[in-house]
Amino acid sequence: MRDNVRELPLIRFLRSLDYLQIAAVVLLLSVGLVFIRSTGIQIDTPESLASFGKQLIWIGIGTAVYFFVAMLDYRSFSCRVAMLMGYAVSVVLLVVVLFFGLKIFGATRWLNVFGMRLQPSEPAKLMVIGMLSAIFSAPKFSANKFLCFAMAGAAVGIPFFLIAIEPDLGSSLVLLPVAAMILFCFGIKWRYVLLGIAAVAAGIGFIIFDSMREDPILLRGYQRDRIKVFLNPGSDLSNRGHNAHQAKLAVGSGGLSGTGIGKGIQNELGFLPHTVSNNDFIFSVIAEETGFAGVMFLLLLYLVLLYTILRTAFLVSGYGRYIAVGVATLIFCHIFINIGMSIGIAPVTGLPLPLVSYGGSFILTAMTTLGLVQSVYRQKKLEMME
Repeated sequence: MRDNVRELPLIRFLRSLDYLQIAAVVLLLSVGLVFIRSTGIQIDTPESLASFGKQLIWIGIGTAVYFFVAMLDYRSFSCRVAMLMGYAVSVVLLVVVLFFGLKIFGATRWLNVFGMRLQPSEPAKLMVIGMLSAIFSAPKFSANKFLCFAMAGAAVGIPFFLIAIEPDLGSSLVLLPVAAMILFCFGIKWRYVLLGIAAVAAGIGFIIFDSMREDPILLRGYQRDRIKVFLNPGSDLSNRGHNAHQAKLAVGSGGLSGTGIGKGIQNELGFLPHTVSNNDFIFSVIAEETGFAGVMFLLLLYLVLLYTILRTAFLVSGYGRYIAVGVATLIFCHIFINIGMSIGIAPVTGLPLPLVSYGGSFILTAMTTLGLVQSVYRQKKLEMME
């Protein structure tokens, strides 16, 4: 005990970190940088070449945020208040982007902040996790009481609706499994679980039905076409199905060891569109250039990352556990859907590959969420060190 008192704060901080998580994060960021640079050189345009430098800046900012958040005590009153305020701000930004956002490819998802594009839906995912964790860990909360259940539903439903009408159906749908896993972790009664499963099944059925209509009620035209192409991959290879088809060809052509970094034919010749090769379909580039071996290494890194998050969830209870479970679910959904759309088992959406895809908004969100999990781990480690 006396040694702990004399120990310098910096040394104490360093001793309490989860270095396995840090190693996985560093390696995944490095993989992303290698292939963002690779695609930039192959495409050889000013914008593509600048992507590497921009990503470095975002990683630098994200790393600073990661360690700053890791230093905080996530249980403190100020952190909880900051999370609730962050939720309110994220909802406001989601409203603002609908009226003043940049419209790109028919979707209004980005805000121009000092010349840089920010996507409010990304930090909103973290804030939903924080809000749900705060609600479920409140002393008198019970998810089995209808009023409290409705409160949690509203915390998810408001950002879900605002993100869906941008439109960004992929990002909005990710909120559902995040909420479901936190509910499951809380111990919700089975009748509510079955009710939720029925509601999700009905929603998926309606979306599929809506995609078959010439004049969809909920879906935009391009969303309808994406679902139709997903259900029938060979129906529109020259237009809506082109990206997904080329992505699968790139993955399949990698073989065991790949064509070599910077030597991917699908990307270099433009069969895989240059606008998506370093973000939405960067997995296809990695698969083609490093083959099965490279893909297994990438998946191993993600398994290690998810292991460290879930390990933290099992070490703690209440607020910290809900945060870790929510973060693990969010990252897993991004991994599954991004890779899934590259190999044809999920429809094409704009969900990035965590820590690997090009883009500042999700890098900052991912680094902040992982920093929060690191904070949860640190506080438990400090308790064990006492």
